[in-house]
Amino acid sequence: MKSPVSSRLSLKAACVAALFTAALPFSALHAAEPGKDLAANLQPFVDSHVLAGAVTLVANKDKVLDLSAVGYADVAAKKPMTTDALFWIASMSKPITATALMMLVDEGKVNVDDPVEKYLPEFKGQMLVVEKDGDHVLLKKPSHPITVKNVLSHTSGLPFSSAIEKPTLDQLPLAARVRSYAMQPLDFDPDSDYRYANAGINTAGRIIEVVSGMSYEDFLDQRIFKPLGMKDTTFWPNDEQLTRLAKSYHGNKDKSDIEETPVGQLKYPLNDHVGRQPMPAGGLFSTAADIGRFCQMILNGGEFEGKRYLSQEAIKKMTSRETPENLKASYGFGWSANGTSFGHGGAYSTNMNIDTKLGLVTVFMVQNAGWRNDDGKKIQPAFNKAATEAFGK
Repeated sequence: MKSPVSSRLSLKAACVAALFTAALPFSALHAAEPGKDLAANLQPFVDSHVLAGAVTLVANKDKVLDLSAVGYADVAAKKPMTTDALFWIASMSKPITATALMMLVDEGKVNVDDPVEKYLPEFKGQMLVVEKDGDHVLLKKPSHPITVKNVLSHTSGLPFSSAIEKPTLDQLPLAARVRSYAMQPLDFDPDSDYRYANAGINTAGRIIEVVSGMSYEDFLDQRIFKPLGMKDTTFWPNDEQLTRLAKSYHGNKDKSDIEETPVGQLKYPLNDHVGRQPMPAGGLFSTAADIGRFCQMILNGGEFEGKRYLSQEAIKKMTSRETPENLKASYGFGWSANGTSFGHGGAYSTNMNIDTKLGLVTVFMVQNAGWRNDDGKKIQPAFNKAATEAFGK
């Protein structure tokens, strides 16, 4: 297969495109013709039926450098992917939840070293599993109660989810789900291990509600989404947004092609405000443009378009390693932290990354529930390489 990076877009052409698109206003970038910018590097994966379609964005702290689309939002209908397509971003919701909580830290209303039980009394007396088999469970007190820091960095010992979060993760009120986490023992002693847990980030979302006196979703809307201009970021896509929702795909039974699949973790219809509840750990839908604005604010040290959202100290805590040094995982507060870069992915292969050394934000939006072959693992690296070649310092 011809290299995805070299196909259709030589380095020279990429540089010309960079100079041209950098000078365009955001509205013009938003309307850029799909396939003529960085996403065009992914066309070979569309042609080989590994990728349905994608929207990619590259920005620095001041402006969007490239926003482009490739492939299809709906393969069967031959509906082209557009730059305003909506995606379920899944666990990319986690850094947004962490941002909301750190706003309360900045205001002196939450301390990350406090035990969770200070804000959520239902966690008082939570025990730790020492032994467990089919006949018995042996419990003891943990070395210390779980802290706010623990739930933000996946070092609490809480499970990924609880038994009541079935068949989907979004059906019960947030308070009920978090209460179910408090009612079961910890899987490991806090700070002794790292285990990725939706339960921890959902607990952080519940702390936001209790401390702020607002619902979690209203806090996000009033403190983050509306001020940042993230007009398409929501737990409940409306009728118009649903027309822009990219369909989800995975490999068919014999892995010879891709086929449409629903989002199994969520309850349908997606615009049902009664039957579906907000999920801090993974419930948001968004666009590349909205996520780009959020990441620009983080790259700018908590400030964007003249408004400060977070202190620089809060940004540093979120995006630097907070997991103990003896553990392999390097995670901050809601962000995967790797030195000069940090980011987060989602269950359906979406990703955002901020490289402070290059001064670049990259956003990769697809809806893939499992690549049909190993070529799928080459798609995001192809975009990252093209973005670095075109815009890296």
